[in-house]
Amino acid sequence: MPYHYRMRHKLILAAAAFALGVAGCSADPTAGADTQEVAARLDSVAEPYVKLVLALGKHDADYVDAYYGPPEWRTAVDSAPLALPAIAVRADSLIAVLDSIPDPRDEMLGLRRSYLRTQLAALSARVGMLAGEKLSFDSESLALYNAASPKHPESYYQQIIDSLGLMLPGSGAIPERYERYRSQFVIPPARLDTVFRTAIAECKSRTLKQIPLPQGEEFRLEYVTGKSWSGYNWYQGDYKSLIQINTDLPIFIDRAIDLACHEGYPGHHVYSLMLEQELVKKRGWQEYSVYALFSPQSLIAEGTANYGVQMAFPGAERVEYERRALWPLAGLDTAGADEYYRIFEFAGRLAYAGNEAARRYLDGEITAAEAAGWLNRYALFSPQRAAQRVKFIDQYRSYVINYNLGKDLVKEYVEAGGGGSGQRWAAFTSLLTSPRLPRNLAPDPNTK
Repeated sequence: MPYHYRMRHKLILAAAAFALGVAGCSADPTAGADTQEVAARLDSVAEPYVKLVLALGKHDADYVDAYYGPPEWRTAVDSAPLALPAIAVRADSLIAVLDSIPDPRDEMLGLRRSYLRTQLAALSARVGMLAGEKLSFDSESLALYNAASPKHPESYYQQIIDSLGLMLPGSGAIPERYERYRSQFVIPPARLDTVFRTAIAECKSRTLKQIPLPQGEEFRLEYVTGKSWSGYNWYQGDYKSLIQINTDLPIFIDRAIDLACHEGYPGHHVYSLMLEQELVKKRGWQEYSVYALFSPQSLIAEGTANYGVQMAFPGAERVEYERRALWPLAGLDTAGADEYYRIFEFAGRLAYAGNEAARRYLDGEITAAEAAGWLNRYALFSPQRAAQRVKFIDQYRSYVINYNLGKDLVKEYVEAGGGGSGQRWAAFTSLLTSPRLPRNLAPDPNTK
């Protein structure tokens, strides 16, 4: 039965004691913003926030992406499941507590309060979706990820495709020509593991020169099939991850560095372990021991993971390294590398075409088959890859914006102040170690 907001008011009295229990100190917003007081009141929200995320995970198998907090918290949630309306009411109560906390003098505490409030608002929106509320694509992405993707008409993408057609060999429809051309640069399955592990080692080496990583950090690499995604990092806690690579479809040579950086170094693996080290272990901020996938945190996670490729391989360094080290390992003729990367880079201008397919599909303007056709025509996905992407959209919906929009916002934030490599790495590392939100990525106009 669809959840209606009227139900929240019927349950609000039942949540009053819960709100008082986590508020701790006085709720007077005019009280002095003593740092220790604010920190204590935020600490009081952390545990119930984590438990609400875990509780919602009982209704949504994809919601809890990682949890490495106290096992007894999960046990408590498992032993007393909450219905969706009760989760929504408790989220509202925690938001009220956060709104009662005065502005702290400490910037990090201010960011922490804003993070908790925004994450809880996204949790509440996800509850409504699970209970039957319908949101447009843009409204959904704003509610869940604190951002909305730009819109472009078909003509925008067609102009790029027409220009790309002039660069491609052969004749006929451009999507088919593009796929035929790309098929020459597939990593043979027998060489895949060697290429990937070599790429991962290089990404790690470059990251270590800029970010000290804790002793014992590591991840396991697995190859899987039957997934809607191409790669996934499952963070386990204690600085360890499981990274899975989907081999359902051919993997092109450029994906080795993409996935090695994105899932590993300085991407998801580094992001998660830095949060654990700096925020959970050093500061005791337990809200970071759980990762709610459908939340603003994901735009930061995916944006830093995608932009992390440029951090590790600035300028022409990526092309030079791949041509020198990875192409021979894959058994590919390096004579075609320069042309390949020119075409690859130009095709990257079509990145937002996938968002538009998802927007039209989820808003009911086109069918699944038509969405796959759009992806083939305007994103130059092969029919098989387009079908896989539609499955991803079915499962993760507006999450698609986090990859391209997230990357663009992170790039803008990191490069806003200008400066050299050291300054950019400092800005990038700040995103891996602080509770910043998508709206915090807008550059300060005074820095330009």
